[in-house]
Amino acid sequence: MLYRKLGTSDCEVSVLGFGCMRLPMVGGINSIDRFDPSKAVDEEEAIKMIHYAIEHGINYFDTAYVYHGGKSEMILGRAAKAYRDGIMIATKLPTWLAKVPDDFDRFLDEQLKRLDTDYIDFYLLHGLNRPVWQRMLEMDVLAFLDKILADGRVRHVGFSFHDDVKIFKEIIDSFPWTLSQIQYNFFDENYQAGREGLEYAASKRIGVVVMEPLRGGKLTDKIPKEIQVLWDTAEAKRTPAEWALRWVWNHAQVSIALSGMSAMDQLKENIRIAQDAYPDSLSQKELGLVQQVKESYKRMLKIDCTGCAYCMPCSNGVNIPMNFSLYNDTFMFKDSDVNVLLYNHMLSPEQKASNCAECGECEEQCPQHIKIPEELKNVHTRLSQSQARKLN
Repeated sequence: MLYRKLGTSDCEVSVLGFGCMRLPMVGGINSIDRFDPSKAVDEEEAIKMIHYAIEHGINYFDTAYVYHGGKSEMILGRAAKAYRDGIMIATKLPTWLAKVPDDFDRFLDEQLKRLDTDYIDFYLLHGLNRPVWQRMLEMDVLAFLDKILADGRVRHVGFSFHDDVKIFKEIIDSFPWTLSQIQYNFFDENYQAGREGLEYAASKRIGVVVMEPLRGGKLTDKIPKEIQVLWDTAEAKRTPAEWALRWVWNHAQVSIALSGMSAMDQLKENIRIAQDAYPDSLSQKELGLVQQVKESYKRMLKIDCTGCAYCMPCSNGVNIPMNFSLYNDTFMFKDSDVNVLLYNHMLSPEQKASNCAECGECEEQCPQHIKIPEELKNVHTRLSQSQARKLN
C-alpha cells in the first residue's frame, strides 16, 4: 500500500480509503438502499472485508451518521476495535438533522458510542453547500469545532462538499481545516469544486479526500461497447476501475481516493491497483485516452445522477436512484428492453417515477442539482411508453 501526507497533519494515510457507505448487503441488495434501516447489512462479510483491508495496509475508514440507517458506524466500530490505534476513522455530523446548537454535541456523543471509541480522528461537516453552510454559521458551528478539538473528542476536522467552487473557496478560507472531501473523477473533472477547488485546497495545504472516484460504479459497471473499444486501444491493459482510480491518484494534490466496496473481489482489485498509485504516472497519451472516454460518455448520459441516494428516502416511496439508473441505462448501454421490463415489473407501484408527488424535497437534497420531479416524468414517459409499444 502507498501512503500520502494529509494536509498539514502528521498523518500518513493510505491512498485507498475504505468508504463504509456501500457495505455488502444480505441478498445482494443494491447500495442505494444503504439509508434504509430496514435493509440488512451482511455484517459478517463487512467485518471480514474491513479486517482484510486493515491487514493489507488500508488505514483510513470513512463513514457517516446516516449510512446504512445508522448501522455503518456500529459495524465499523466493532470491526475496528482490535485495530483502533493503527487506523484512522472519519465520520460526519449530519448537518441537515441538526436543528439547534445543542444537537452538535448530541450527535457527536452518539457517534462515539456507536463507534465504541473515545475519539474520532476526522470529524466532517456533512454535505456542505451554500444554504447549509450559512445555517451552520448561524448556529456557531465553528465554535463547536474549536471545542471538540480542544476537549479531545476529535483530532482533526474537515467537511464534505456539494456545490460550486466559489462557495468551496469561501469555506476553505473560513477555518483551519485539516481536510476537504470532494466529488472528483474523470467524468466530473470540472463539476462542483472540481479541479479548481482541488488545486485551491492544496495551495492552502488542506488535504483532499476524493469521493465517487468511480462515480458510484457508473464508470465500471456495464461498460458500453464504444467505451470498451476505446479502452482496448491502450497499450497498457487495465480494467475500467483501474483507469478511473489511476486517473484520480495521478493528481499529487489528492491524498485519498475513497471507494465504497461492497464485495471482497472489489476490495482485492482496488488494493492491487493502489500499489501503483503514484502521482504523475500516467503518460500524456494515456490521459488523452481518458479524455476520449469522458467525451464519449458525455454524449450518452441523459441524467447526471451518481446514485449517491441523498434524495432518499422519498416521502412518497419513489425509488429515485433506481428510476434514474434504469433511464440512463437505456441510453448508455443500449438495453431498452431489459430496463423497460425492470421498470414495469421489478419496481412496486409506489417506487415508480409515476408516483412522484412533485413535493420538491428530493431536489433540495440532490448534490447534483438535478430537477428530479421533471426528470421523473421523462423516465416514466420513456419506459412506460416503450413497454406499451412492446406489448402491442
